[in-house]
Amino acid sequence: MAEWTGPIEKVDDYRWRIPKSYKPGMRTDGLVYATEKMLKQIRKDESLEQVANVAFLPGIVGPSMAMPDVHWGYGFPIGGVAATRVSDGVVSPGGVGFDINCGVRLLRSDLTEEEISGKVTELIDELYVNIPAGVGGEGKIRVDESELKQVMRKGAKWMIEHGLGWPEDLEVSEENGAMEGADPDAVSKEAIKRGRPQLGTLGSGNHFLEIQVVEEIYNPSVAAVFGITQAGQITVMIHTGSRGFGHQVCQDNLNVMQRAIQKYGISLPDRQLACAPVSSPEGQAYPAAMACAANFAWANRQAIVHWVRESFEKVLRTGAHNLGLRQVYDVAHNIAKLEEHPVDGKLEKLCVHRKGATRAFGPGHPLVPQQYRSVGQPVIVPGDMGRYSYLLVGTETAMRETWGSTCHGAGRVMSRNEAIKHMHGSQVQNELAGRGIVVKAKGRETLSEEASYAYKDVRDVVEACHGAGISRLVAKMRPLGVVKG
Repeated sequence: MAEWTGPIEKVDDYRWRIPKSYKPGMRTDGLVYATEKMLKQIRKDESLEQVANVAFLPGIVGPSMAMPDVHWGYGFPIGGVAATRVSDGVVSPGGVGFDINCGVRLLRSDLTEEEISGKVTELIDELYVNIPAGVGGEGKIRVDESELKQVMRKGAKWMIEHGLGWPEDLEVSEENGAMEGADPDAVSKEAIKRGRPQLGTLGSGNHFLEIQVVEEIYNPSVAAVFGITQAGQITVMIHTGSRGFGHQVCQDNLNVMQRAIQKYGISLPDRQLACAPVSSPEGQAYPAAMACAANFAWANRQAIVHWVRESFEKVLRTGAHNLGLRQVYDVAHNIAKLEEHPVDGKLEKLCVHRKGATRAFGPGHPLVPQQYRSVGQPVIVPGDMGRYSYLLVGTETAMRETWGSTCHGAGRVMSRNEAIKHMHGSQVQNELAGRGIVVKAKGRETLSEEASYAYKDVRDVVEACHGAGISRLVAKMRPLGVVKG
């Protein structure tokens, strides 16, 4: 892919502007959060062209934004954030992506690395057996169509009602684990067919389950509020989404939106940005179906959390409550939401698209869980399986500048095909083992696709966000054991 050569102006060490004069039809500037060093890497694909293209969307408010982990995606770049007015703006499935509510859930524990020394392999083996994973993987939860429709409405709560999780998990989940406005009647039979067998599964590709150890705490007072109290503490991170169900919901609505752009006379530089006015029938049907897929994903992660606790109990022979396996938070990073934000001094209802971007609401916001409101919302940023992941916190700066949004992960620098050619899965596994990381994956190719060399260094990503003030560093965790689909 050719290097992007469009115009970009330095605002400061962490912000770069693509002027709206770059392309006739841009309604606003592009704004890229990155360091100069990262910008060289970002220019290597067409993601910045996509940032400029998003600026064409009717009703866009503020700049078309890119987080430091930005890379090329479908329509919107991955790492893209854009808000449109509900009154005269549009909603675009490309601004959410195919894996609706792909997200991350973090558990903390009272365990230390020393206490599970010699048990990591056994824990990973148990997790691997207990949690279904992989391409098209089938789950242990059998639901009929009417039950799946309940899942679409209730999200994580449905799992808890069926004994899979603790009620307090909902209090520390974005949207309390279920978005309002979900309408199962907006979901196709094909999506239901794909979704039913995949409820309670980890998925493939970059999805994972990871046992981690806290390596460094940057902000002890905020970390303590989140339950992270010391270096050496064990955490567990889960990264998965809405599986084939969300993929089908996206595909179904993209087909509808392609017709909608003609119907409403919307001019776009890229058909992948297909959209419809928020107030139109098409613009109402997509969020209703998207919320169903988002709730499927929250239910999915809820079931997996239950099996994680179960696995720890079995191997360590004590209850999950005794182990302190409490949820820190669950965040979505592929979603569109109706939110109120100040625009030109007055509150306005906006449709905020976050694709490969995490909500990062600051202190005092009513949507931050009560127990965290004094410090801000936890932001969970996974890295790659060979290095580290981070816990951050939302800020007032994010509320002012990015509609309360920040980065979501490391961001790929190499395609899956390139990565597979670079090194065999067995070599990746041996290299990780040499660094004390136990890995089990359904396929050898998965290890090649997901090796560290295929990703940006997530440290650069979070340091750029911290430097820009759109989230603040709290703690760093490194992997001890990983399960991949």
